[in-house]
Amino acid sequence: MPSQTVALPAPEPVALRVFAWTVFPVVLTATLGGALWTIARGVEPAVAVLPFLIGGYAVIAGLERVVPLHRSWLHSQGDLAADIGLAAGNGLLNRLAEPALLAACAAAGLALSERIGVTLWPGHWPLVAQLPLALAVAELVEYWVHRSMHERDWLWRFHAVHHSAPRLYWLNAARFHPVDLALVGTGKMLPLALLGCGPACLALVVLFSAIHGAFQHSNLPLRLGPLNWVFSMAELHRWHHSPRAEEANHNYGGNLILWDVVFGTRWLPADREPPEAIGIETLPAFPMGLWALLASPFQWARVRAQAAGPEAAGVGRRPANSGA
Repeated sequence: MPSQTVALPAPEPVALRVFAWTVFPVVLTATLGGALWTIARGVEPAVAVLPFLIGGYAVIAGLERVVPLHRSWLHSQGDLAADIGLAAGNGLLNRLAEPALLAACAAAGLALSERIGVTLWPGHWPLVAQLPLALAVAELVEYWVHRSMHERDWLWRFHAVHHSAPRLYWLNAARFHPVDLALVGTGKMLPLALLGCGPACLALVVLFSAIHGAFQHSNLPLRLGPLNWVFSMAELHRWHHSPRAEEANHNYGGNLILWDVVFGTRWLPADREPPEAIGIETLPAFPMGLWALLASPFQWARVRAQAAGPEAAGVGRRPANSGA
């Protein structure tokens, strides 16, 4: 009996492989480097990072149209209007509420430092040295809040808005319920302010998180190799958006994968790629409209009944670690 020949997949073009390995570190370095240079020239940190944040978003969004990972992720699946609304609304809320909270924590931290006679934050370090420390501290808070959102029903109801996305692309980085964003996004910044982390370092953390988050959710063919032990980048995070709970309940890090390594939740299978079809397996028809998404945590029984079918009506507490 003649043997059958199995066709091997065509190798990726060299240019595409180079792009996949270099685009994230190049753009991240350029935006952070530009912001550091601008801050060094005396520009207010919050103002200095803004053009690099906008520019980074524009570059990532543009590249998705040229070299998408999945062409199906290029087109709205009923999610675009809600994503824009959440991004705009959350951005406005952050601008209004976060500065006051950070200022209050900074004042408390200064009073504490004066009382104990020790400066809590190494503000004399160069900013390039302060930033990794700030990210590690912030990530510890983000890791446990994020993980709790997957393991506690009342928190999962807010976080499910993010996981209801039917595709991944750069704007998914802002697809959060405001309560979710306040607990994770603002929550991770408060300990830094309390420790005395200065405005310049805080601004760099915001810029880093924004650019990293856009890449993390991007529709781009990214490869990091050994750097997947440092950054919580797309190859890891796409598994976090798997519709299957046993796959999704890993890789909780927002920027760094450090605490996932420490606590044993890092997961990157070597035998297959993350699924193209994402979402929440147990809630396949999750609401897509902006107002329905915002209301969903407060109408959870109704959401479960409508999204999962009549058999879900009356379902109570979601078991810990039972969904994405």
